[in-house]
Order: sequence, then structure tokens, then C-alpha cells
Amino acid sequence: MKTPPIVSPQEWEAARQQLLVEEKQLTRARDALAAKRRRMPWVAVEKKYEFDGPDGTVSLLDLFAGRRQLIVYRAFFEPGVFGWPDHACRGCSMVADHVGNLAHLNARDTTLVFASRAPQPDIERVKARMGWTIPWYSLTDDFDADFGVDEWHGTNAFIHAGDTVFRTYFINSRGDEALGSTWSYLDMTALGRQETWEDSPEGYPQTPPYEWWNWHDNYGAPEQAPEWLAITRRGSEE
Repeated sequence: MKTPPIVSPQEWEAARQQLLVEEKQLTRARDALAAKRRRMPWVAVEKKYEFDGPDGTVSLLDLFAGRRQLIVYRAFFEPGVFGWPDHACRGCSMVADHVGNLAHLNARDTTLVFASRAPQPDIERVKARMGWTIPWYSLTDDFDADFGVDEWHGTNAFIHAGDTVFRTYFINSRGDEALGSTWSYLDMTALGRQETWEDSPEGYPQTPPYEWWNWHDNYGAPEQAPEWLAITRRGSEE
């Protein structure tokens, strides 16, 4: 193995600062891409889809669980997939392992669910074995084929206005690799992170950054702004 040069701490810091310029450019480019996603046109979902869940049959609108936005990851766990019946596919299982605590997504009026063709008893069994708590539903119709995830994994984002559901974005293939954190999921949605620094269309819901952040078991509780908020705000401007 041929290693990079061994340098002094001062030379190392100079090299890091040089690379940091490009890292900040990448961050800004990612923000600009997310802003374009928020301006993507929407397409109405005309068909009625049904899913099997722990409590019986539910509709696509039911999957929102009362929230405004919905993210659906199509995971491959079913007969014919490597690992069945003890495991979902390895890649989809890695995706599930990387999903953060969903309370933070829910605090932004967004629900994340997984969907597979496996029956509910198998899904519940594997969830318990793997320690997953993601809401996970069974596909019963052409939802996967209609939304580009019948032969390969992918993540669809939806929003609803009343009883009408709209598809707003879609990510698959290597794009799914970057998902898992609260931020990456929100960045693919129509409303984004819903923070005031974002470039969003006029009238989109937005609140000051950091002020909505909370412990995952404390959302909804009255609380004063934390002492570190002012320091964090200054850091975000760099």
C-alpha cells in the first residue's frame, strides 16, 4: 500500500483548509439542488392503492399518518429475494440500519415508511430480529410498478392536499445511498427542511433553524431556547 505523504501538523492543516473550500462548494451545490426539488412540478396520484399493515388494510393516504408529507422506500423482502425468509436483501437491510430516529422527521410533518411484498407476519418477525422500528407495509397491487420500484429499490416522496395525493420526487440506485438521516430525507421532499435559510417558494412553511430541534422523546413539550443556540447560529453562517 502506497500511502500519501507524511507531513507536519501545519502542512496537514493547510491541506485540509484547501480541501475545505471544495467541501463548502459541495454543500452549497447540494443546497441548490434541494431548492430545485422544492420547485419540481407535482403529479396527482389518480389510482387507489392499498397496503396491508399491522392493523389491516390501509390506503396510500393512510400511510401519511395524519402528516402532510410521506416518504416511501421500496424494500426487497419477499420470496425469491436472496436472504428470504430470514432476511431482506442485504442492500435494503443496510438502508434500514441507517434510518435515524423518526421523531425528528415527524416533527417536520413528514412520515417515512417501508413497503415490501412480504406478508405482515414475516415483516414483523424480521423487524423484531433486526431491531427495526420503521413502519413497514405489504404491497398488494401495482404501486411498485407504477412508481418505478418493481425491479429495483427506490424512494418516492409524496404530499397531500385534503384527500388528493401528489408525487413530488423520486430517488433510486446510488441516490439511495445518501439517505438515512433526517436531513437527507427532508432535502428530497417538496417542503424541504422548512427552515428560514432555505431558498423555498414564497409561502412555504419555515421556522428558524435549530429552534425546532429537540430530544426525540421531547417533541411537543414547552421549552425555552437552549443556551447554545446563539453559538450554533453563528457557526451556521460560516
